[in-house]
Amino acid sequence: MSHPSHAQPSISSVFTALVRRDVTLAWGQGGASLLALGFFLIAVSLFPFGVGPEPQILARIAPGIIWVVALLASVVSLDRLYQADYEDGSLDDLVLSPMGLVGIAGAKVLAHWLSTTLPLAVAAPALAVLLNFPDEGYWVLVGSLLIGTPALSLIGSIGASLTVAVRRGGVLMFLLILPLYVPTLIFGVGAVDAAVMMGDPLPHLALLAATTLIALVVSLAASAAALKLALE
Repeated sequence: MSHPSHAQPSISSVFTALVRRDVTLAWGQGGASLLALGFFLIAVSLFPFGVGPEPQILARIAPGIIWVVALLASVVSLDRLYQADYEDGSLDDLVLSPMGLVGIAGAKVLAHWLSTTLPLAVAAPALAVLLNFPDEGYWVLVGSLLIGTPALSLIGSIGASLTVAVRRGGVLMFLLILPLYVPTLIFGVGAVDAAVMMGDPLPHLALLAATTLIALVVSLAASAAALKLALE
């Protein structure tokens, strides 16, 4: 009589469990997501005091302020994207799961976007009010952030995986990924500026979406390769 074998967990179940765990940890006590959101709220709120209360000036520079600060806020939590699991040995266990390294990178990136960069996009309209942001640009601002912020998490994954075995590699990671963020920043701000100036934001949004798709294709494979080197 044969004994029933224990069913192996499916790729989707392991993927979902990893995403849920990372999101929970990110919003836990002292989580990186709270730090990133707090940085975003405080930094944007300080600009009216530093630049001055003139509505015209604030409205003109508002798209750049929100996008740049959102970019910097997303970087705040990237240094722990893989490092915590690498240090406690969890990453070695995850490699043995059905997902493989590409699946691990995908789950980590999705969890980072859901817990860190997506809340920045949601909070952006409220902060735009402080900068006297024109009403006609709100939907494009939110849309550009929803389209472009996944690229921030994807590109950040490359830097986080390259520096996972480096002690205090946060500065090195920032230097590695900052130049790669430039196209996303240009197209995101360009789309919002076009909407505010009564132009057509669709070409900028299309380029922004293309940037995110390219980052999706490249970053997961690059992150998996970097993690493999770190674990060898």
